[in-house]
Amino acid sequence: MRPYRDRAAAGEVLAAAVAELAPADPLVLALPRGGVPVAVPVAKALGAGLDVLVVRKIGLPQQPELGIGAIAENGASVLDEDMLRRFRIDSSTLDGVIARERAELERRVAAYRRRPPPRLAGHTVVLVDDGLARGVSARAAVAAVQEAAQVWLAVPVGSRPGLAAMACDQVICPWRPASFGSVGQYYRDFAEVGDDEVRSLLG
Repeated sequence: MRPYRDRAAAGEVLAAAVAELAPADPLVLALPRGGVPVAVPVAKALGAGLDVLVVRKIGLPQQPELGIGAIAENGASVLDEDMLRRFRIDSSTLDGVIARERAELERRVAAYRRRPPPRLAGHTVVLVDDGLARGVSARAAVAAVQEAAQVWLAVPVGSRPGLAAMACDQVICPWRPASFGSVGQYYRDFAEVGDDEVRSLLG
C-alpha cells in the first residue's frame, strides 16, 4: 500500500498531526534532502520558522543504503556497534566512509544555508524527514539538537523498531506499518529531491 501521493501530500498529513499537539515555540528543522518538501507544510501549519539540519548516513561499504551510523553538521554522531561487529568493519574502512560522508555533509551545508544556524534554546525543535527505517540518521539529528527545550521527531511513515529507538520528547508518525520495507514503498512518487528544489523550498 502506498498511502502518500508524494512528499508534499505526506507533509500535509503530518502537519495536521503535529499541529494537533500544539508544540510550544516550535522551530522546524528538515533533514535534507527528502525531508524538506515534507517539512514545508508542517512549518506553515505551526506558523514556525523552517531551516535544515544536515545529517549524513554512514552506510555499509558494500551496501551503502544500509545505515551503520550517521553524522550531523555540528559534530554529533551515532554508530551502530552491533552492526560494526556483525559486518567486521575495521576502523580504517569506517574512517574512510566517514570522511567521504563528511565532505558531502559540508557541501550540503554550504549549498543550503544562507544564514547562521538558528538558536535552539527555548524552542520545541520539530525534526522532519520523509520517513524512518532503521533510524540512524534521526538518532544523530536528535543528538545534534539537545540544547532545545524539547525535541520532537515527525515523519509520515516509519518502522516500529526504528521509532521505538528514538530517545526524544515526542514521536509523531501517522503510518506505522507492521511489516516495513523501505521508505519509498509508501509513496507513489518518490523522485529524488535535488539541491535546487531544496534551496527553492527554503527560500
